[in-house]
Order: sequence, then C-alpha cells, then structure tokens
Amino acid sequence: SEEGASIAQRFAQLQEDNFRAIAIVMFAQYVQGGSFGQAVRMAEEVTALARSCAAGASDNPECLKPLDRIFLDTICQEEDLPWLSECCAKEDPERHSCLLSLKNSSRAFTSPFDSTNAEAVCKNYSQSPQPLTAHFLYEVSRQRPFLYVPTILAGAARYEETLKSCCRGTGAPTPDPGECFQRQAPKVVKPIKEDGLRQEHTCGILEKFGERTLQALKLAQISQKFPRADFGTVSKLVLDVAAMHRACCRGATLDCMSAREKILHFVCSHQAILSSKIQQCCEKPLLQRSECIISAENDDKPAGLSPHIRDFIEDKGICQQFAQEKDKHLARFLYEYARRHPEFSAQMLLRIGKGYEELLKECCRSGAPESCCRRGEEELKKHIYETESVMKSSCDIYKEKGDYYFQNELLLSFTKKMPQLTSAELIKFTKQMTTIGSKCCQLSQEKLLPCAEESLDLVLGEICRRHLRDPINPGVCHCCSSSYSFRRPCLGKLEIDESFVPLSLTPGLFTFPEDLCTNQEEKLQQRKQEMLITLIKYKPQISQAQLASVTAAFATMREQCCRQSSPGACFQTQGPELIKRSEKLLSA
Repeated sequence: SEEGASIAQRFAQLQEDNFRAIAIVMFAQYVQGGSFGQAVRMAEEVTALARSCAAGASDNPECLKPLDRIFLDTICQEEDLPWLSECCAKEDPERHSCLLSLKNSSRAFTSPFDSTNAEAVCKNYSQSPQPLTAHFLYEVSRQRPFLYVPTILAGAARYEETLKSCCRGTGAPTPDPGECFQRQAPKVVKPIKEDGLRQEHTCGILEKFGERTLQALKLAQISQKFPRADFGTVSKLVLDVAAMHRACCRGATLDCMSAREKILHFVCSHQAILSSKIQQCCEKPLLQRSECIISAENDDKPAGLSPHIRDFIEDKGICQQFAQEKDKHLARFLYEYARRHPEFSAQMLLRIGKGYEELLKECCRSGAPESCCRRGEEELKKHIYETESVMKSSCDIYKEKGDYYFQNELLLSFTKKMPQLTSAELIKFTKQMTTIGSKCCQLSQEKLLPCAEESLDLVLGEICRRHLRDPINPGVCHCCSSSYSFRRPCLGKLEIDESFVPLSLTPGLFTFPEDLCTNQEEKLQQRKQEMLITLIKYKPQISQAQLASVTAAFATMREQCCRQSSPGACFQTQGPELIKRSEKLLSA
C-alpha cells in the first residue's frame, strides 16, 4: 500500500472484519484508560465511515483525510476522556507525539482467559461470539500498547479456535470447559508474550545503542537469510527495516503497519533475486506473512561464492576506501562475511565486524597494512574458537547433567554475578537459559551457534532492561551499556560482585518447612533452588567442595526427617544443628 492509503482503499484491502478488529486494537492501544464500550463505539464509528467511503460516498470530505488523522480525530472527539484534552488541543504532528507519550507498557500482563467463569463465557459465546473476540482484542491491546497488530490479531484467531473447541456444548468431548481453557490458554498467550518480548528486545537495542547498531544487526541477519541478494538490495532492506522499527517502537500503530507491509511487498515481489525459500510465506494472507518470513530458513549460498574474502585484507587500496567511506566499507565487509557464514550468530558477526574496524584503524596508521592485516586473521580464528568452545562446553555440561543440575550450575554462577536479583528472578532467568540448552544443544554444529547466542541474547536483553528499571550492580551496568555485540562475553566474564554485602546469618535466613517432604518433584526442586540462592548470597565465596558437603548434609537430614511421623518437629531440632555444622564447614 502506498504512503497514506485512503480509508476506502484500506477498507477494501482488509475487508470489514479485519478493519474493525484493527480499529479496536488501535483505540485500545492509544486510549489505555478508556472502557471497552468506548473502544468498540469508536471502532464502529470509523468502520461505518470506511464502509460508506468504500461504497463511493466521494463527496464526503472525511473520506479524503489521512487515516491517521481520522483515528486521532475520533479519539479527540470522544467524551469522557479528560486526560487526553491537553494532547488533543495541539496540532498534528505534535498531537500524535503527545498521545504516543502517554502510552504506558509497564502494566503486568494478565491472561485474558477466565477459566473460573468458563460456563458463562461459553454461554455468551453460543449466543454471540463477536463481542468475546472484541473483548480479547481490547484487553490484550491496552495491556500491550506497543505490540504489533498482526501479533494481536493472530492471538485473537487462536482465542476463537479455543472457544470453539472448549465450548462444544457440555456434551461428551469437553465436559469441563474451565479445565479445557486452562490447557489451551498457553497456545494463545505464549506467542503474544514471546512476540512482545522480541519486540521490546529490538526497541531496547534501538534505545540503548542507537540506529547504527540496529542497522548493523539487521544487515547481518538479512545477509544470512538472503545470501544471493546483492549489496544494494540488502542495504535498501536494512534501512527500511530499521525505519519500520523506529515507527513501531514509538508506538505509531498505523505507520508501523504500513512500513511493515511495504517491506513485505518488496520482499515478495523480488523473490527471484532474494530467496527461493519464501514462496509459501508470500502466498499466505498478508497478516501472517512477516512471521513466516522471519522463521523461514536461510536461502542456499550462491554456487560460485568464494569461501574467503581476501580483498578486504589484501587489497592495496583498502586504507583509502576505509578513509573515504568508512561505514559503507564496513557494511560491505559485514555483508560479505555474513552471507558466507550462516553457521555464525548475528552477534558474533557484529563482533567480527568490530574487530575488522579496529584492525583497519590500527593497520592503516602503521604504513604497512598488508602484513598488519594478516595478523588480524589469527585474532579472528582465536575469537571464533573461543565463542564456539564456550557454547560447546555449555552444551556438554547440559547433556551430562540434565535440566535441573544444569540450572543449578547457572544459579551458582549468576547469583554470584548478580546477588541483587530476587530468588524468583534468578530462577526465572536461569530457567530460560536451561530451556535454550534443551532447544539448541541437540542441533547440528552449524545451527548451534545461531540458536544458542540469538536466544541467549533475548534473555540477557531482559536482564539489561531489568537493570535499567532498577539498577543491579556496577558490573552489570558496564556490560549492559558498553557494547551490544559484546554483551554476552562481557556478562560471561563477570565474577563475584564485590560491591555486594553478604547476607548475615539471622534465625530466619534458613528455614526448613514441612513441605520439603513433598513428593511433587517440581515443588521440591524450587524449594532447594531457593535455599541454594540464599546460601550463595550468604557465602558468595563458597567453593565447589564446600557446596557439595553442605548439599550432602542437607540431603541426609531431609531424608531422615521425612521418614519420621512428624517431619516438622524433626526439622525444628535438626535444622539448627545442620546450620551450625555448615557454618563451621564454611568458615574452615
């Protein structure tokens, strides 16, 4: 669609149901404090206008207004939204920027599923399904005011599927709709959460490290995905994608959608020069295309691609090129390197690009660039080896120890690095890292690095955003703000946080409740992990041997007490004994 498609064109292109759904999303995202009734009323008003414009009411001046303006005017004409009056008094584009600045994404995400009230939900669904879907759109959109529209619409479609399958009358297939809702809810909620996280992640990179870093990341990713495309085409895509993220991260819903659409149109109409792997994606309905293209596999490398890019190291005119067009020269290097190496992660490619830039800075000063640049190859091999061996050794530990013990290793390491995090946060982040182990460690060597480092990057991004909200410690601060591509190696090298004052041994620090005897494995593991975290916060310098002794002593006591008729009483006498013995052991 061209810049500023008219409301009639949009209506014809999207069809009424999609148009109305997008209008509800738009109003709920812009007016988070508005009621469901207000969002639906505004959406109906705009949909009615669109319908009449599409039917040829060409004499109505409203039909000629840009779509953005129609939406914002509708918001500003709505009664009972006093907190918007200050923004609404301004002229565009200030009015738009002002409304965007009111968007607040810090609310907790509550699932739009009501499994306690499932019978009533199903009754409503059987009478009229439309309002339930509209309510889902409204709830998700006001909780996630920056989330991409297609993500929300895809969630709503999955929600409808769930209602259909869980509410099939109270006959035999699903006698208990509440239980069915609980079972099906993750299918609906998980993609919304994951997409939201990915988007926050990208916006976090843009905000913290700026447009140049985001462009470099996209250049690496697009060059890997479309290795046959020429540099000019890839550069155009990179600039368009970065501009799209700028609009989306501002929360400009319509600009974000139309920028995305233009990119999809370009990609799908240039398949011949881009990729042979996206034909099926391009045949899908518009709103499902981008998700499909993002997860499509990389195209095959072109047949005659030389394995090395010697010109970037051996060419005589290299220093002159670097001096004249620094960014373009570095971008070409990154493009040529990335399209040859689908087995590297994008973050590693950025580190290699950074290394190349440092190398040129140094070598072009030295007067003998050729011999100097050859030394760079040694550095490069070393870096590749280091990254690959970190991932390989992590996977070896994972394969040897399994989920629970691997997570405990991570807890030991991360509690020392970031003792300021709560137990719940430490367990959550290390659990996510353990899931990466289960997902990536079984892959072939050429898929391992992209899988592991890209996924890890998301978790570390979340830790860094948590640090921005509520600072953790100086070490984390340094790693989260100095360089995007070196964030993982930097956080990996952190040792014990010296600024942390260890917890003191108060009577309530270690408690041994009766539920340690539970036979629910998961609950017990969480209890033990919470105790492990407290132990490390109390003795950050604890050695592996000391930890093993304390753990063994605890296991023995737990076994003894859980065999007793009243475990609680046993823990009350044995617990303090264990603490005394451990204290002695730890001070040795």
